Amino acid sequence: MRSLLFVPGDSERKQAKALASDADALILDLEDSVAAEQRPAARERVRELLQAHPNRTRQQLWVRVNPLSGGSILDDLVPIVAAGPDGIVLPKVDSPAELVTVDHYLTALEAREGRTPGSIRILVIATETPRALLNLGGYAGAPMPRLAGLTWGAEDLSAALGAGKTEADGSLTLTFQLARSLCVVAAAAAGVQAIDGVYVSFRDLQGLRQEADRARRDGFTGKLAIHPDQVPVINEAFTPTAEEVERAKRIVDAFAAAPGAGVLSLDGQMIDRPHLVQAQRLLEAAAWAARRTDGRT
Repeated sequence: MRSLLFVPGDSERKQAKALASDADALILDLEDSVAAEQRPAARERVRELLQAHPNRTRQQLWVRVNPLSGGSILDDLVPIVAAGPDGIVLPKVDSPAELVTVDHYLTALEAREGRTPGSIRILVIATETPRALLNLGGYAGAPMPRLAGLTWGAEDLSAALGAGKTEADGSLTLTFQLARSLCVVAAAAAGVQAIDGVYVSFRDLQGLRQEADRARRDGFTGKLAIHPDQVPVINEAFTPTAEEVERAKRIVDAFAAAPGAGVLSLDGQMIDRPHLVQAQRLLEAAAWAARRTDGRT
């Protein structure tokens, strides 16, 4: 997933606009964007929307539930599991151990509803509490077949620390640079997707493009969005260019022509096995993006 667009769970108007977007996934939100008294209605609205869109080949439908620590996660899961979301987004996770409990809930509900076991994936917002930062290494240490990816958030961490997120020039302070970097490293160690956090200035598309380009260079493979206008920018930033694809093909072909070689020369530059791995990943990403585009036409 390159672009994952947050949509309030109780807003039919915003959901209709999001469904018409080219976001690879929508995150139907039952947490921060929905007032507590509106959550019962939002759960019903999300359930109906999931049921009305069973074909997810063009766009996946995920649901951000309330945190396990809040005591209302089952109120969220019971109605939505019946409608079969592609996954849930789990916020304010202190430790990977929380996923064990959530996995048990999902397994029981999938069995009750006749859903394929393990079909509902989990995307963790992995940096929203101080404890979460200290426990990021745990995602690589335990088998978590439902875990699809890690993303990071600054707002709740900022409140928990009583710290500002940015310098005067808008760049992240050291603490939040650390949280972002640990997220991408932890995702790589766990073998799951690393998804960059939101860019809150949703009208500043140039700034978004710069941040998305930087995220891709840093190892993220997708980015959260908060407005449909951000989706095309994010999709473009995380789609390999024709020049990148051509270069990757040449690297793969060079190693295919010399299967026993560990180091080769290409265009006057040394390339070795890590370059081959990067090229293969880029070609996989390009093929996936092409399939997504074909599915929309």
